[in-house]
Amino acid sequence: MSTSTADVPLSSFFNALGDPNRLRIVTRLCDGGPCSTSEVAEVIPVSRQATTKHLLLLESVGLVSSERSGRERIWRMRPASLVDAGEYLAKMSQRWDRAIDRLRAHVEDR
Repeated sequence: MSTSTADVPLSSFFNALGDPNRLRIVTRLCDGGPCSTSEVAEVIPVSRQATTKHLLLLESVGLVSSERSGRERIWRMRPASLVDAGEYLAKMSQRWDRAIDRLRAHVEDR
């Protein structure tokens, strides 16, 4: 499946990252590179079937991709999806910085 974050609402993207098990999966794939479903299942305390469901959800929002290798499916991060999220977070951070600056100026003027 080739889903890009442009095709997925950011709320779905961040919702996918809101689950601790999915966040562990993303961390595992970022730190350890591509790995099989079995290897991913080792880092979260759920069944292999539940692991697969988590991986499929991450794939549906464009965070990971997979391909068959023999009997296994190999999963890997899609770095471009993290770039889109990072850009959004940077914009939000700038908005907050401006709001804090306005508040600081207002308080100091009093």
